[in-house]
Amino acid sequence: MDRLAAMQAFARVAETRSFSEAARRLRVSKSVLSRQVAALEAELGVRLFHRTTRALTPTEIGQAYYTRVSRILADIEETEQSIGHLQGAPRGRLKINAPMSFGYSHLAPALPDFLSANPEVEVDLVMNDRTVDLIEEGFDVAVRIGRLADSSLVAKRIAPMRLAVCASPGYLAERGTPATPADLKNHCCLLYSNDSAPEEWRFTTPEGAAWPVTVKGRLCANNGDALRHAALKGVGVVRLPSFIIGQDLQAGALVSLLSDYIIQDSALYAIYPEARHLSPKVRAFVDFLGQRFGPHPYWDLVQ
Repeated sequence: MDRLAAMQAFARVAETRSFSEAARRLRVSKSVLSRQVAALEAELGVRLFHRTTRALTPTEIGQAYYTRVSRILADIEETEQSIGHLQGAPRGRLKINAPMSFGYSHLAPALPDFLSANPEVEVDLVMNDRTVDLIEEGFDVAVRIGRLADSSLVAKRIAPMRLAVCASPGYLAERGTPATPADLKNHCCLLYSNDSAPEEWRFTTPEGAAWPVTVKGRLCANNGDALRHAALKGVGVVRLPSFIIGQDLQAGALVSLLSDYIIQDSALYAIYPEARHLSPKVRAFVDFLGQRFGPHPYWDLVQ
């Protein structure tokens, strides 16, 4: 048994949850792939997949094995790409994680240009609003927004992320316009549940003093676009990054509030595992992000 080929076969099946799709990606027949995985299971003496007529999922042992195998395969690929001319030629599969709102509105439309500029790179984009474990889940790079926890990962700042507090003209006509952050206590605020403290909105006075405010509201969601739609319908006051609401502010569909009070802004980062030799495909993607979105993002220039 070719152990490396069997490990590659297993990893692709675990990622796609399909022998047919894994075979297509590896450009081998389904029967060859099935034999490789079966031989690997026999060699290890364990069952790596639960197989039913409707689903194919890794067993608990299979998931643990995949975590280790994906690291080994990534190390092999990185080693190969760091040698000779391959260092200057991005190639291979690039697994990217990104938050839903930014991924759908900005990253996904940009990816065709990245693929065009890097014809030997294949992209696997996974969008969600949870913080993934890059190493455990086999991601090469992640796009993240906001404060970053200390870790062994490398964080490269790509662009500023300006937050804005706003509401629809209809809501303000009915409920009034807050003059200071303290006035938000009398308003219905739309809360982003992925924040560490969704009900605490932090401001800074013109003199530089911190002004935290506890807000409340009837709607809390883990996705910025959901809150944007609610704000457009007049449900309440929202605090969102300008990459989500920039066009709404420009069109007057939302009105910026409390502009004299500086809101604690965040930033857009590219996150990737620390490595002595950064692989060409990750380097190319990080450079692309910087050129496309930083240091002066287009969603702020239109306002």
